[in-house]
Amino acid sequence: MFEVNYEISGIDIKTFYGVNNQFFNVLKSSFPTLKITGRDHFVFAMGNREALDIMEQKLDDIVGFISKNNSITLKDIENILNLKDETEKQLVFDQDIIVKGVNGKVIKAKTTNLKKLVKESEVKDMVFAIGPAGTGKTYTSVALAARALRDKEVKRIILTRPAVEAGESLGFLPGDLKEKLDPYLQPLYDALRDMIPHEKLEGYIEKKVIEVAPLAFMRGRTLDEAFVILDEAQNTTHLQMKMFLTRMGMNAKFIITGDPSQVDLPLRQKSGLKEAMRILKDVKEIGFVHLTDEDVVRHPVVRKIINAYGNEEKRQREE
Repeated sequence: MFEVNYEISGIDIKTFYGVNNQFFNVLKSSFPTLKITGRDHFVFAMGNREALDIMEQKLDDIVGFISKNNSITLKDIENILNLKDETEKQLVFDQDIIVKGVNGKVIKAKTTNLKKLVKESEVKDMVFAIGPAGTGKTYTSVALAARALRDKEVKRIILTRPAVEAGESLGFLPGDLKEKLDPYLQPLYDALRDMIPHEKLEGYIEKKVIEVAPLAFMRGRTLDEAFVILDEAQNTTHLQMKMFLTRMGMNAKFIITGDPSQVDLPLRQKSGLKEAMRILKDVKEIGFVHLTDEDVVRHPVVRKIINAYGNEEKRQREE
């Protein structure tokens, strides 16, 4: 007679057991020769060695599935318990999904160019995602960062953007510095809340595992083992962009997103994004993914709005 004490870590324990222990009872019934009990974060089992080894592998798969998807269903549990080989396991874990968010929300690359962004980020450590608003470039980038953190490919996520809209009026806004800057970082917070459960996200932010900060806070730092996203990069200056790109440390991933047609910098101030696109275009280790109005994933009318404004700008240039 052998014993196993299995510790469940890194996931919500209620999700593991299921409502009224429904999932745990299915697990127990799948191993009738074992005596299995559960208490909080531990599963205790007694029986023959071969059955215990199989049970431990199934527990690894269940915990891994929950960690990846933030949820699990009875059907998922049954599929995992009935897996026969790695091929079936791949199908169950669905490699096409970037990450499953809160309440099981499936987050995938929805267009061809977004899929290119995913693939480029998997083979290159620095990628520029360039295109109009509503194409999902920031949201997809945050999903990739959340996946990398979940899979322990990086130790932290850093999300940043220039607070150029604040300008001189920043001092007149109420609250401390964080409260003044949060409105400019809100889109990044919104994406994170879709992908990471609230309590887990708050813990990550408190421990600086996830950091959301204005670009100015990046100066003087070396960002090792981090997934770093620079959003709204069209509003960086030459010096800001050069400063940011040279923060890259070992085992780091950088994604830079921006829309060159939406520059909010003062007149005669060059966009750091436009310069970087020109200066770095021949660096083979850097990826460039260009999105278009065909990639817009918001309301269908947004695509028409982008086209209309684009046509007007073209007309004005010609005049």
